[in-house]
Amino acid sequence: MSSEPGPLARFSAPTREWFTESFPTPTRAQSGAWQSIANGDNTLVIAPTGSGKTLAAFLWAIDTLVQEKEAEAAAESRRLRGSRVLYVSPLKALAVDVERNLRAPLAGIARTAARMGLPEPAITIGVRSGDTPAQRRRTLISSPPDILITTPESLYLMLTSAARETLDTVRTVIVDEVHAVAGTKRGAHLALSLERLDERLSQPAQRIGLSATVKPAAEVARFLSGRAPRHCCRSGEPQDLRSVGRRARLRYECSGKFSGAGSQP
Repeated sequence: MSSEPGPLARFSAPTREWFTESFPTPTRAQSGAWQSIANGDNTLVIAPTGSGKTLAAFLWAIDTLVQEKEAEAAAESRRLRGSRVLYVSPLKALAVDVERNLRAPLAGIARTAARMGLPEPAITIGVRSGDTPAQRRRTLISSPPDILITTPESLYLMLTSAARETLDTVRTVIVDEVHAVAGTKRGAHLALSLERLDERLSQPAQRIGLSATVKPAAEVARFLSGRAPRHCCRSGEPQDLRSVGRRARLRYECSGKFSGAGSQP
């Protein structure tokens, strides 16, 4: 029997129990991504649709929020106002889908925590895009959500308005469909916005990129992470792209195979 800790070993009890009750096993993409993300590395996750990329990217950040909420309840204190997780999607429709897909794990983890006699973590989600009404945008400023879902253009506008102060507490940035913006003018603007965001933070935010297909992976990882160290999750094993040579760049694609039954968000 292997003495290696499982991919869920570093998660809190409510998150771990919710996941094991909901899915037979983590997918390879999830196992590899969680290892890299939990270590604090900037991470590019390349995996096919249905392999659980959403949870691969979000679950560690959600679990961190769960533990923070529990600590706040125990200490009867409140943390600084502001968003902790920033999700950027080039597609507004995808942003709406992600918000919906996150509702189930957030509600499930809260119920599991309550069943274990722990405080229910009230983790909030908000969406800001070009379609967001002015009143809703004001609410997002006065009561910023824990997880903010937005687009590259709306992120730029936030950083040039009073809303930028709500981003001063961001720790994790998730860029979905990163291949769609890498190497484009829109991607250059997003890269600039991410650098401007980092300038506002006490330490640079961890960056996580998601894609079903990337060629070449090393180039996209470099776009995502800039000069910082970065890892690419290929079929469940994080790969350090700092040492990738020119001829090796195309090797960091997921094979399309993953463990676990059924499709995950």
